[in-house]
Amino acid sequence: MKSLYRRYRPLALAEVVGQEQVTEPLSSAIQQGKIGHAYLFTGPRGTGKTSVARIFAHAVNDFDYQLEDDYVDIIEIDGASNRGIDDIREIREKAAIKPTLGKYKVYIIDEVHMLTKEAFNALLKTLEEPPAHVIFIMATTDLHKVPATILSRTQVFNFKLADTRVILDHLKKISEQEKIEIEEDALKIIIKRGGGSFRDSLSLLDQISTISSSKITHEMIEKTLGLPEDAKITSILEAYKTRDVSKITADLKDLLNMGIKAEIIAEELIDKIVEEPKAELLPLLDTLPDVKEPFAEARLIAGLLANVKVTPAPALSPTSSPVKDVKNDKKVEKPNLKDKISAIMGGEVKDYGGGNPF
Repeated sequence: MKSLYRRYRPLALAEVVGQEQVTEPLSSAIQQGKIGHAYLFTGPRGTGKTSVARIFAHAVNDFDYQLEDDYVDIIEIDGASNRGIDDIREIREKAAIKPTLGKYKVYIIDEVHMLTKEAFNALLKTLEEPPAHVIFIMATTDLHKVPATILSRTQVFNFKLADTRVILDHLKKISEQEKIEIEEDALKIIIKRGGGSFRDSLSLLDQISTISSSKITHEMIEKTLGLPEDAKITSILEAYKTRDVSKITADLKDLLNMGIKAEIIAEELIDKIVEEPKAELLPLLDTLPDVKEPFAEARLIAGLLANVKVTPAPALSPTSSPVKDVKNDKKVEKPNLKDKISAIMGGEVKDYGGGNPF
């Protein structure tokens, strides 16, 4: 059975949701017969760049677009795998050959920013003097990596992450058609984890739709996706504002010992701060993005407790570094980072693969 994404994938420009700033000008160009020879689609992953490129390629040739269609006049190329000068030279040679069925031979180059400097120079020669029957549609998530010489010879269209309300309405409609009983709050979690991408949100809905034969709740989704409870995230932030070390460490230990990864906790904390920014929480935005392997859990703990004084001082250990006490003229031991974090957490934290250094 096809996935939800494949079943509800747009087959015409008018069916693309949330990218009107792109689809309307392209539709108008087709209607007026004003087709360019080079387009560049840029924007975050999962926003429909490649789908729109395929739809447009079929539309300019008056081909009936179905997902299983395979026209020799529409050629898709992965820029990451075909990034060398020889690959582009081959495209240039074949581009000179007229299309077989349609009016245009359309080349769709995904991840075009991955091309080498020499490959871009070879492509530039074709864009400067393109055959009348050729259209290039390039897609990228990293516009700044595309040379200015290429940009100046293309029509650039910016794709954006869809508005949350638009995605929510779309997922509600699909859920009704598929007879998936699901709470609105549960759909909001799916959209949040999908990062504003229709593709990723639909894929998550497809995954979640099988977890229960009854109504799907937001608690079910949190458990399935391994997400911390919203109340626990709020509790950690409130404890941070009041510098309540014991509360912060207790909540963190609960989440880590449940097997929730430090990276996920950090992401949820960042999302909550961005949703409701408060001055006393903003320092966390300097540290939480760095929570990643190796030692993700240690980075998370250090980030949350960076502005909190730890008392009493941790016990001495053999791994501590000696520091001279000038007043009493004797050597004392300075606890290292591992000792500090161990003292803060009150003992060992179980390791569930998140990089716990203890």
